[in-house]
Amino acid sequence: MEAFTIIYTLLGGLGLFIFGMKFMSDGLQAVAGDVIRKIINSLTQNRIMSVGVGLLVTCIIQSSSVTTVMTVGFVNAGLMNLAQAISVIIGANIGTTITGWIIALKISRLGLLLIGVGFIPGLFSKTERSQHLGKAILGLGFVYLGMHYLGLAFNSLHESPAFMESISYFTLGTSGSYFASILMGCFLTMVVQSSTAMLGLTMALATAGILPFHTAIAFVLGENIGTTITAFLAGMGANLNAKRAARAHALMKIAGVVLVYIFFKPFLHVVENILPTDPMQTDNSGHFSALALHIAVAHTLFNIIVAIIFLPFVHQLARLMTKLTPERQEKEVPHLLVLGDPSIMLPAASMAQAESELRKMKEIIERMYRLTREFWFEDYADMKKLAKIIDYERITDNIHKEITVFLCYVMEKPMSHHQSEQIQSMIKIADELESVADYIERLVNYRERFKGTETLSGDSRTEFFQFLDEVWEFFQLVVKGLDSAEGLDMDKIESKSTELQLWADSMREKHLDRISKGAYAPVTALTYSDMVVALRKIRAHSMLMAGAIENFHAKHDN
Repeated sequence: MEAFTIIYTLLGGLGLFIFGMKFMSDGLQAVAGDVIRKIINSLTQNRIMSVGVGLLVTCIIQSSSVTTVMTVGFVNAGLMNLAQAISVIIGANIGTTITGWIIALKISRLGLLLIGVGFIPGLFSKTERSQHLGKAILGLGFVYLGMHYLGLAFNSLHESPAFMESISYFTLGTSGSYFASILMGCFLTMVVQSSTAMLGLTMALATAGILPFHTAIAFVLGENIGTTITAFLAGMGANLNAKRAARAHALMKIAGVVLVYIFFKPFLHVVENILPTDPMQTDNSGHFSALALHIAVAHTLFNIIVAIIFLPFVHQLARLMTKLTPERQEKEVPHLLVLGDPSIMLPAASMAQAESELRKMKEIIERMYRLTREFWFEDYADMKKLAKIIDYERITDNIHKEITVFLCYVMEKPMSHHQSEQIQSMIKIADELESVADYIERLVNYRERFKGTETLSGDSRTEFFQFLDEVWEFFQLVVKGLDSAEGLDMDKIESKSTELQLWADSMREKHLDRISKGAYAPVTALTYSDMVVALRKIRAHSMLMAGAIENFHAKHDN
């Protein structure tokens, strides 16, 4: 094969491989978007559960780099602590090894078949789920087709004495050549910024007989270090904890590689004995087909070793990272938008972050209500509580703006129709929460009108507090749906909403009757009317929010 033919076959095969991995990943993400979001939301302090989250998410999206970037983003936003992040990254490192097994199956002859099977639902299906599943199958077909053309190109290179001579040092089987192979694998992965692409190239080189078994394993070790550059880049503009998570990732990989390098020969021996086949056994076409499976075993074994070593010590590693990356003088505040462009993140992961921010917003409003009730119930106006309530309202404004801008950016990414509807619902929920906070603040400001002889007393005061508590109970009934779909009882919510509407009308009529009898001064009468209107608005916005929450949790047949 001529040099030009080798080059375009190599580049074309690599392009098909990378395009196929992205296509497959996008399809799987769209099919399993809700699953990913629920998995992320299930994060707990349990390190085993966190490892499971990282493993499952990475198996679905087929990229540990995306998972680690996502994890750094969660730490940056204050939604995950450092120890949790390290556990998730450990799981992601194990999860990414499934890609090696997919490639090592060596069923490139099925590439065209998978493309043929995948494009039919991918292009012609009327349901979104079938379209995305077809897309994933189509992507897998491109992966195997790309590996086939990479094999053709490398077979020709294997027959070139000049090329084999240029890489001869890496194949010597000495400590120096192993170290050089590790460095080369690390460097190339940093340049390509895809350990998956480099793993595919390494397997293709080994299967073609260009890289011997020991050299290929050394390359894989280097690729494991090189893949940490993605998390490093993600952490550059982030806060301290995000930087610590990225550095912990690199430290675990480097320490694991150093350990395996020291015991490299025993490690090779273990890998050889896990599978019954000889790694240097050739098939009928002269390819070292068994070698790809041994590389996949080595990749998985290395990451399991790293997990076994570091998982019991995640808290100690977190403390070490804290010492190595000390805090600056200024205090950092967790903030959603310091993640930068959310287009680099999974839509499902971005949605999980926004959900968490909505819950924070709800908690702030709950604190606003408690302070407001105390402020009104006391005989004197506590200016400290007033300032705190106003500050809380300002915070809800900022969070509302953050969530809206963030989710609008997220909607620019490819996603399913269901995810798009869910994001629109989340924006609506944020709008309604912010409106509730506005009317709580108005209730506080209305007290400023009561000066001197102007005061709220008697039946009107009693009815106001009763209605305030009932409206708040209604709000709490609605926001239960933010935690789970099971917490949203729409029948009860609609019934309660109607009851509150009638109650508000009754209160105003009673109050007008008292005014006609001269029981209250004009300013007091007007203020009381405004207070009831504010509570009615809180009810109305809560009801609108209930509809948005119901739509968010709705199951769509795609």
